[in-house]
Amino acid sequence: MTSAPTTMTASPIAAATASSAVAPIAAVTERTDEPAGRLGDGVVPAEIWRGLRDEHEHRIAERTDAHIERRMRQESHPVEDFLFTYYPFKVGQLKKWHPGPGVRVELAEAADRRYFDRRWYLIDEDRNLAEVDLESWRADRGDGAKFIASLLSSTLNREANFGCFGIHEWAMVYCLSEEQRRHQQVPLRLSPPETDAVVEGHRIQCSHHDAFRFFTAPARPLNTLQPSREGMVSNEQPGCLHAGMDLYKWAMKISPVADSDLVVDCFDLALDIRTLDMEASPYDLRGWGYGVVAIETAAGKAEYMERQRAFSARAQQLRARLLDALAVAGVHPR
Repeated sequence: MTSAPTTMTASPIAAATASSAVAPIAAVTERTDEPAGRLGDGVVPAEIWRGLRDEHEHRIAERTDAHIERRMRQESHPVEDFLFTYYPFKVGQLKKWHPGPGVRVELAEAADRRYFDRRWYLIDEDRNLAEVDLESWRADRGDGAKFIASLLSSTLNREANFGCFGIHEWAMVYCLSEEQRRHQQVPLRLSPPETDAVVEGHRIQCSHHDAFRFFTAPARPLNTLQPSREGMVSNEQPGCLHAGMDLYKWAMKISPVADSDLVVDCFDLALDIRTLDMEASPYDLRGWGYGVVAIETAAGKAEYMERQRAFSARAQQLRARLLDALAVAGVHPR
């Protein structure tokens, strides 16, 4: 079996998303109802929050302009499109700035009032202050938010498994013809028989339902687990790349309770994880500027696990921050 060398890469938008790995933090199940985010309590003056809003819009533009330009040209991208197609959030949703729960912002001008004249925001009688309307948000999203809190909490407190080596992406092309597989514009690194042999030669232990459901029919019985949507709270574990990517989904699902800094941090993690996900896949993305993590080799497995551990540590901190925001909003795990 031939294999490509194991190399690191720089994502095409890595300058906008680069961040260092952080050490794991202790799991915390009880949260205090203190304001979340960096703004704290009190009133944020208009000139301060406008600057934060403008900074946020600039950060989102750095991360999305290339996607918008490709979409206008009707071009696809095998790595970055995932964040805009698999996750059903529009760029306009990302650009909206949110201060987070328990934070009041000053409305000094009519334009300020117009900016916060939107769903789940409360403007006071004098029309001088705005804040997240937690009561109406809980009425609309409380049940779903409790599920998210339960999922985040159970994952935060569960032991991580770092032995999957990204075989899920290989299981998604197992026994498929070239015409049947996704990303037909990207070649496979190995021949179809060699690709199938990688699947057959590994113990597959995918715990993530939304990855498992894309396995080919012949690959599904090879998985040691049969994860379901109903079993997500019981199965999700912090070493899973897809569980880390999904933090972006959960941050957007609980908007505006997740402040915009938290949303961007989740987006950045999702893109960084997606890069590893595809570099370790059977696809050859070197023509797109990416590297190869050849998980069919010992060196590739070591690199995959090292990067996986760093992503898991980042994800654990983000889970804690999301749980903090939900607690401020009065939502706790079931």
